[in-house]
Amino acid sequence: MSDIAQDLADKLTDLGWMMATAESCTGGLISAECTDLPGSSRWFDRGLVTYSNAAKSELLGVDGPLIETHGAVSEAVARAMALGAVYRTRARASVSVTGIAGPDGGSHSKPVGTVWFGWCIDGLVFSECQLFTGDRQQVRQASCNHALLGLIKRLPEVP
Repeated sequence: MSDIAQDLADKLTDLGWMMATAESCTGGLISAECTDLPGSSRWFDRGLVTYSNAAKSELLGVDGPLIETHGAVSEAVARAMALGAVYRTRARASVSVTGIAGPDGGSHSKPVGTVWFGWCIDGLVFSECQLFTGDRQQVRQASCNHALLGLIKRLPEVP
């Protein structure tokens, strides 16, 4: 996966942008993948692990009623997390992840492996839901991979 992080690093460096992460179920894996690369301080501003609902509200500004209405694992919360990560950092791009990695915590409407992603690119927000299979570590790693690839895909082309 380091090739993906290197591709992201190259693109962000060429753009002159910083990125931030807002992670729940991945618990910092995305940030770790990015900061494993030497020189990441040129393009990686910070990673926020907002595992609890309180952390999502306090660190990212996600409205408590939004979480209560839609649930922490939802499109609305993933979008709010991505926006909060940009508005509360020096980043122009962010990725957010909120999901159910398992082995428990799932429901009929949100089974284990359900993960919502948000990307904020220069003020525009994108979101997507994926259903991953496997054990807890496999769901978390697949989420990390998808988050980074999604960010690369959504970044503008370098002029």
